[in-house]
Amino acid sequence: MPPVQPMLAKSVRGIPDPAKHDGLSFEPKWDGFRCIVFKDGDEVELASRNTKPLTRYFPEVVAAMVEQLPDRCVLDGEIFVSIERRLEFEVLQERIHPAKSRIDMLAEKTPASYVAFDLLALGDESYVDRPFAERRAALEEALAGLDGPCFLTRTTTDPAEAEEWFHQFEGAGLDGVVAKPLGATYQENARTMLKIKHERTADVVVAGYREHKTSTPEKPLLGSLLLGLYTDDGLQHVGVSASFTAARRAELIEELQPLVVPIEEHPWGRWAEFLTANPDRVPGTQSRWSQGKDLSFTPLRPERVLEVAYDHMEGRRFRHTAQFRRWRTDRDPESCGYDQLDEPVSYDLARILSVD
Repeated sequence: MPPVQPMLAKSVRGIPDPAKHDGLSFEPKWDGFRCIVFKDGDEVELASRNTKPLTRYFPEVVAAMVEQLPDRCVLDGEIFVSIERRLEFEVLQERIHPAKSRIDMLAEKTPASYVAFDLLALGDESYVDRPFAERRAALEEALAGLDGPCFLTRTTTDPAEAEEWFHQFEGAGLDGVVAKPLGATYQENARTMLKIKHERTADVVVAGYREHKTSTPEKPLLGSLLLGLYTDDGLQHVGVSASFTAARRAELIEELQPLVVPIEEHPWGRWAEFLTANPDRVPGTQSRWSQGKDLSFTPLRPERVLEVAYDHMEGRRFRHTAQFRRWRTDRDPESCGYDQLDEPVSYDLARILSVD
């Protein structure tokens, strides 16, 4: 019965050696909403990673589960939206909306799907104390023949095939590869799994900063750096860099003071005129994701270039917080554009979800 916290993963570099972990099962790392499914007949409940209810946001997924999943089961998996056979996380985010009419419209216009990758219970039997090898075998039997909107994720025990997946599947919008020890039980909220994600670097322009929540006039601390890249339309907002030590926060905010300019002299000087979020171009604007947060920022002359590490893009922005690597005093800010970003080779999501 809910609530159940899903099992988590810790990051590792490169495909791990199965021999060092008493055997591993590899699977694609899906880029969607983690979701624990509780099904009892026609009653279905969907719970997020932090145990919050998702059921009302995905009526079409609930209907599919009633038809396709075993009568009584608890599954771990991911809700996703695919458009033109590629995962689209931005479209998926639109589903978390207070208006039922909008949810129903999006459910018809951009329907979501569910991919299962672990089994917690089936019928009257709990599987959480069984090794993953047994859970996977039971899951394959229980979900045999699914062809959507509910799917069973692919797996392999061959590290060479997992390496191919790591490079190929990104072209379909996937996030990397997950490795699960074959002998491990299902452990709630424990980092038992291993995740291998893409990491790349880019040279970006530092265009501003926000202060840390603990910053005071007597002891100012930097919270995050606002990053930009140039296009023919000017400097575009591409994301943020954060996660600094307290000492580094104090050093950075002092180091950047000579670059502070009035907002009227900044490329993003008109941001306050926008009443709705325009996340590709304008920082500091409100959306339903940011209500109540202070999104004001201190504008900086776009003269400093920073090398950051990132995993992948979401539209024209970094999907996650970029990691500070080093200053690039040798780079001209105007030379920092989107053309430097690595574009994965296109790959058909249908091939990943196909039943062998």
